[in-house]
Amino acid sequence: MAGSTKPITDAPITDARRLGYPKMALLGLQHMFAMFGATVLVPLISGLSVQVTLIGVGVGTLIFHYFAKGRVPVFLGSSFAFLVGIQLITNPNYGIYAGTDMTHQEKLSYATGGIFVAGLIYLVLALIIKLVGVRKVMRYLPPVVTAPIVLIIGIMLAPFAINMSASNILLAVVALGIVIIASIWGKGMVKIVPIVLGIVGAYVFALILHFAGVTNPDGSAIFDFTQAAQANIVGAPPFVLARFDIVAILVMAPFALATIAEHIADMVALTSITGKNFVENPGLHRTLIGDGLATTFSGLIGGPASTTYGENVGVVVLTKVHDAKVVILAAIYATVLGFLPIFAALIYTIPDAIVGGVSFILYGMIAAVGIRTLVEHRVDISKTRNLIILAVVMVSGLGLRFANPITFTIAGTNIPIDRLGIAIAAILGILLNAILPGKDYEFGENTEGDSAINLGGIRAKEEK
Repeated sequence: MAGSTKPITDAPITDARRLGYPKMALLGLQHMFAMFGATVLVPLISGLSVQVTLIGVGVGTLIFHYFAKGRVPVFLGSSFAFLVGIQLITNPNYGIYAGTDMTHQEKLSYATGGIFVAGLIYLVLALIIKLVGVRKVMRYLPPVVTAPIVLIIGIMLAPFAINMSASNILLAVVALGIVIIASIWGKGMVKIVPIVLGIVGAYVFALILHFAGVTNPDGSAIFDFTQAAQANIVGAPPFVLARFDIVAILVMAPFALATIAEHIADMVALTSITGKNFVENPGLHRTLIGDGLATTFSGLIGGPASTTYGENVGVVVLTKVHDAKVVILAAIYATVLGFLPIFAALIYTIPDAIVGGVSFILYGMIAAVGIRTLVEHRVDISKTRNLIILAVVMVSGLGLRFANPITFTIAGTNIPIDRLGIAIAAILGILLNAILPGKDYEFGENTEGDSAINLGGIRAKEEK
């Protein structure tokens, strides 16, 4: 199944049961592989638990399908957009809790509290869409506002890819090379899961080096299997209850704008692919509620924010199986894996350099998607109005991040303004778009542009 280069059938399948239950089970496994590489990278980079992440995305996807009435074939994987926010909270040098005696896990609990609140933003937006309609709401979130925010997120993540790769440049280059080859020259499922192939291929190469006696440039061993050797096969995940702090919430909440834009884009894309108008039925408000509650659930138990995954949209295109039941199976598989500590321990043995190598593509894609969104929506930068919005969003978002520390005290709470660049950029962009005359965007008029955003991974298109 994973090596298939052709659709299962020429006609779309809306009920996978007609293929037989063994094929349904394999299709669900294929969807799990499609989301797996990018999903486990988030906890590997941030320090969150792999087990909790898998349960968060698995149960979160099931929550989504409950509210979407089991009609939308989409998987909710862990979001890369929120990684910047997590770093702004947990980093020991420049995070909002830098200089305190908090442990990394304590900082992560406040970060996941911010993720919990970010999920609630979906619910507010869903209510507004239900009351006034999606077109009116999207007038306040046009590409000229959302695209530069996505671009900023990608740029701010870039140093982490470099830092992780530095421990072993050779492994990083091998991982990056495999991802590039699979993405450009791969066929069928190979083109859908380049991140998985990059990690697995580089991991095998690293094992060969390790057992040949090769070490990292600093003399350290490439692998450390101590934790894996001690791990139980079955066990409870290390759930961490979310904690709440107003500053952490202010840091994390604005990243919901990026994932909300991605959610809407994927609903538009799936509508085009399947011929079913998911924006109307089950309704964008219902899918947003499902996605938002999935994020709040994951944040509550100590997991990352979730987002609709483009890789799984690619699987739907490839197989022409439009039945959400196969995605539900993938969610069940992910949840079961979350209760296997030995599996998580093996994931933690992946060298940082391999993670860094594949991150070159993932982080760069986020920035590139911001540019792509501007292009596909034909945002006219020659217009003074659009140029002003772009300039203010970019300078406030990036400039504050790299500025000298700026802190205000409000009601006894220290607010580090330099850590709230994304929040301030988003607010300024929305306000300027609402105030300045000459709006030139209407949601739904350019469906190719509306479906352009994808932060989950590499979106494969059907081979013609």
